Amino acid sequence: MFTPFAWLIDTFYGWTHNYVFAISLVALAIMIIIAPLTMKSTKGMLEMQRLQPEMRKLQQQYKGDRQMLNQEMMKLYSDHKVNPLASCLPLLAQMPVFIIMFQVLTGLTRMEADGTFDPDYISKTSDLYRALDPAREMLSFGLDLHLSPSEAMQADFVRGIPYALLIVALGGLFFIQQRMVASRTASPTMSPTQAKIMQYLPVAFAIFQVFLPTALVVYYMVQAVFRILQQGYITRRFYGEDGLGKQAQEASAKARELGKDDSDKPSKQKNQQSQAPAPIQSKRVTPGKNRPTPSGRPARPVPPSKRNK
Repeated sequence: MFTPFAWLIDTFYGWTHNYVFAISLVALAIMIIIAPLTMKSTKGMLEMQRLQPEMRKLQQQYKGDRQMLNQEMMKLYSDHKVNPLASCLPLLAQMPVFIIMFQVLTGLTRMEADGTFDPDYISKTSDLYRALDPAREMLSFGLDLHLSPSEAMQADFVRGIPYALLIVALGGLFFIQQRMVASRTASPTMSPTQAKIMQYLPVAFAIFQVFLPTALVVYYMVQAVFRILQQGYITRRFYGEDGLGKQAQEASAKARELGKDDSDKPSKQKNQQSQAPAPIQSKRVTPGKNRPTPSGRPARPVPPSKRNK
């Protein structure tokens, strides 16, 4: 599992004799392989957004029947040939790669008892092994890629500033990438607060990189630049006039209106009930027979002679 990725780093290092360039080329190779999957998932996500008005109508129609709602949803997906899990495919593909790359870079800089590297996963006759075997640092452009930014700053704060700037740059790249995505998509069920959280969540992930080897920071920076260029291409391809992206945006706006009307109905009904006139209650003015008058004295009986008049 780890050997092919280590072999890639070894091969690119043999071409460039630079650790940063070798890791960057591996990141580009992985992104190019994943790019068709990303395009497919983007198209599937837009097709899902285009179905949002129909989905909202089904939710209103089968509000109290969860089982029937799920059946109708699956039928809707089947009729339009849409996979609701398509947007998760790139993430599912990249998570194992992240774990593998972390293990490979850790293995390449594994330390011996004498403080020098003992590279793993690569041939002992390779250029990368010969460069790392006697070394104590994985130096490239003055940075030790073996160290994490936190370790570099703890050892020497001034020398650790470039490592910290890499984290800041990575957070900025993640923010730009997520903002490009957020400017095109808007979920009818997502509140503005949730949208802000989703926009700043990748920045928090960048801060987490402060505890990982700097080689991984370089790896993610190159991938972030590639994604920004890829998002620009997606915008031009899908969000032109009458494109799939435009149709998805119009459908999302329509779904938001349907959701707003649905949420306004209970408040309108409550207002109508509160504004309805109160029922008129009749008040009996004349005291009942043989009942005391308001003054507390019994009513005087009427003589029979006067009753006939």
